[in-house]
Amino acid sequence: MKSEICIVGGGPAGLAAALALAQSGREVTVLDCALPPIDKACGEGLLPDSLAALNGLGVTLPGMGSELRGIRFIDEQAQVSSDFPNGAGRGVRRVLLHEQLMARAEQMGVRLLWGVKNVRTERGCVRFSSGSIETRLIVGADGQNSSVRKQAGLERCKSEKRRYGFRRHYAAPPWSSYVEVYWGEGFQIYVTPVCENRVGVALLSRDPHLRLEGALSRIPVLAKKLAGADPVTPEMGSLSVSRRLCRVFCDGYVLLGDASGSVDAITGEGMCLAFRQAAALVDALNLGDIRAYERAHKNIASRPLRMAALLLVMDRNQTLRRKALAGLEAHPGIFGGLLAAHVSQKPLTDVVSWQLLSFGLGVLLA
Repeated sequence: MKSEICIVGGGPAGLAAALALAQSGREVTVLDCALPPIDKACGEGLLPDSLAALNGLGVTLPGMGSELRGIRFIDEQAQVSSDFPNGAGRGVRRVLLHEQLMARAEQMGVRLLWGVKNVRTERGCVRFSSGSIETRLIVGADGQNSSVRKQAGLERCKSEKRRYGFRRHYAAPPWSSYVEVYWGEGFQIYVTPVCENRVGVALLSRDPHLRLEGALSRIPVLAKKLAGADPVTPEMGSLSVSRRLCRVFCDGYVLLGDASGSVDAITGEGMCLAFRQAAALVDALNLGDIRAYERAHKNIASRPLRMAALLLVMDRNQTLRRKALAGLEAHPGIFGGLLAAHVSQKPLTDVVSWQLLSFGLGVLLA
C-alpha cells in the first residue's frame, strides 16, 4: 500500500491534519490502534477560535452540545466572568466531535484504518501487523505518549511538567452558559455544559491521588449544585502535560498535536493548537520548507504557554490567587482583556498596560 502522507493517530489532531492536507490535494492515510469513536478525559469546551478552525475544515456541529458564552472563575470569596469577544464557543461530547471529524474525512477521501496493531515506523514506511504503507511523510499525531516521537528520535525536551486530570458527566441541566472554573487549593474543577441535560465535570490537580469526589467535597458550592445528580459516565483519567520539545520534525517525520508538545489543560487550548498546527503544516509543505512548520509551531504555542504560566502561578499560590480573583471581581474589564488575549483576539501587549501593571501591584500589596 502507498500513500503520500501517513498520519499515525486518529484523534481530533490527526483527523484535523488529514482534512487540512486533503483540502490541499494530498493523498492521506490515517491509522490508529483504537476503534472509533475515540474518547479522552478532557473538558470538552471548544473555544470560538476552535469552532472557526473546524468550520474552515468543513466540519460543523449542527444542533450538538451547548452554546458557551464565556468563562467564569470562582473561588471561596470571589467570582468574575467575561463573554468571549469573538462569538460563542460550544460544549460538545468528545465522541460526537470525533464522529463528525471522521465523517468529513471519509467525505474528503481520506483512507481511515482503525484497530491497527503493532505500528512501527521508519523513514518512508509505516509497518503494522496486517501490512505496511510506503509514504513520503509520516505525521506523528499519536498523543502525549507518542511512539512515533520515540521512533523518530524526537524525544528530547526543553521542559516538561505534569498534572493529573479526571472527568465524568452528570445528569444535571446546565445552570450556566459559561465554562465555570472553580479554584481550590492546588486544583481546579471545570464545569462545561455539553447538552440540555448533561454537564461535564473535569478536575485538574498536582495531586495524583486526588479524584473528583474528594475535590468536590472541598468546593461546597459546586457540590450543592450537583447534589442529587447521578454520574452517567465513569470517571476517566489522563495526564495534563506541559511539554516543550527541542524539535518537531526530522527527515521523513513531523509531529503534531500533543505528540509535538503541549500546554497545561488549564488553558483549554489543546484542540485549537492542533487545528492551527495542521494549517501550518499545509503551509510549510506548500512552500517546500518543512522548517517553516517548526517556526510556526513555536509561534502558535507561545501565547498559550504564557497564559498557562500565569494561571499556574495562581494554582501554586493560594494567597496570590485569592487576591487576584478578588481584584478581578472589582475590575472585570481587566479579566475581559485577558480573556480576549487568550482567545487571540487582542495582542497580549495591549493588555500589558499601565492599568494592568497598576492592578498587579495592587494585588501584590493587598
